[in-house]
Amino acid sequence: MKNVYIIGTCDTKFPELAYARELLEKSGVPVVLVDVGIFANEHKVDVKNSEVARYHPTAPDFLATANDRGQAVGQMAEALEVYLKTKDDIAGVLGMGGSGNTAVVTRAMRTLPVGLPKLMVSTVASGDVSPYVGPTDICMMASVADVAGLNPVTRAVLGNAAHAMSGMVKNVIPEATAQKPLLGMTMFGVTTPCVQKLIEIFGDQYDPLVFHATGTGGQAFEKLIDSGMIKSVIDVTLTEVCDFFMGGVMSAGPDRLGSIARTGIPYVGSLGALDMVNFAALETVPEKYKNRKLHVHNANVTLMRTTPEENAEMGRWIGEKLNQCQGEVRFLIPEGGVSVIDAPDMPFYDPEADKALFESLEATVKTTDKRRLIRLPYNLNDPAFAQALAEHFRDISK
Repeated sequence: MKNVYIIGTCDTKFPELAYARELLEKSGVPVVLVDVGIFANEHKVDVKNSEVARYHPTAPDFLATANDRGQAVGQMAEALEVYLKTKDDIAGVLGMGGSGNTAVVTRAMRTLPVGLPKLMVSTVASGDVSPYVGPTDICMMASVADVAGLNPVTRAVLGNAAHAMSGMVKNVIPEATAQKPLLGMTMFGVTTPCVQKLIEIFGDQYDPLVFHATGTGGQAFEKLIDSGMIKSVIDVTLTEVCDFFMGGVMSAGPDRLGSIARTGIPYVGSLGALDMVNFAALETVPEKYKNRKLHVHNANVTLMRTTPEENAEMGRWIGEKLNQCQGEVRFLIPEGGVSVIDAPDMPFYDPEADKALFESLEATVKTTDKRRLIRLPYNLNDPAFAQALAEHFRDISK
């Protein structure tokens, strides 16, 4: 069996880390205890902080010269990331600590493969953990009390974490008897009919892997393409681009579509849900947008209709991204609307706004035999549009 790496600041939390090590070893799991503390200590660890520090790409001696704790913590995070990448004996990673150690350990965890057990016991796990988890499968467990001293509460929480990690690494997930290739797709509530039709079409040939376009969903989509785990995609939904431009709450950041250019995989895409920017409850919509066309999706989600000017800007951005793609590209334009609510008699129906998006995209994309734009007289959610996506996918994925 490979090792569980327990990672923490042994200068301040050694008894708690040692307790988790003891429980894992009693369960029959080998452990490597890694110290990522800033200060020297004499505790019995398997990997000293100075050894981890040597993996820092530009300042391997930063512990000896550190005079700013915050800076040193950041440097330790960089060093740990490189250190873990060099190891091929990792069965799982268990981190425990406060906000500083959480930032250090989860940065390294985010670079590890999806499916490798990653469990972080943290004092900040009950809040917004998106900066720590990102587009990965890190499991966050709230420590309830600070990881500072062993008592009935911390023994129970840390014990559960150790036993959970033991269970994950000792129980191998059975492989499917007849694996099909993955087909990565992006979906939002207002593009669901299109994706459901695609799943129906390809159900016998591919295992669908659908990403909810919530920001982290798009980031995960890009990450798995970069990793080589996904080699076939139909990218229906680009709504995260709206949030990136207008400050919505579901931005996937500036690297959306970046993995397509880097990998050169065959790409079929469209403009799903580019009619909307996503905000939380109505009262959270920024003041500058209060007079815009708003649609309350539910108590916690408010949508804002994009304007022709905003659509033109996004069309240029998407077009420039597509121009960077050297593989086969088929990008389909739904002239009848880009979402369920961008259709006649629906709240976001705005042909002028859509026209600005389509024309800006066409003016920007440098079409070639490999890079093509295709206009179709359908709404994105019409069955005929899904059929067209499927046909173009088959054409370039042979």
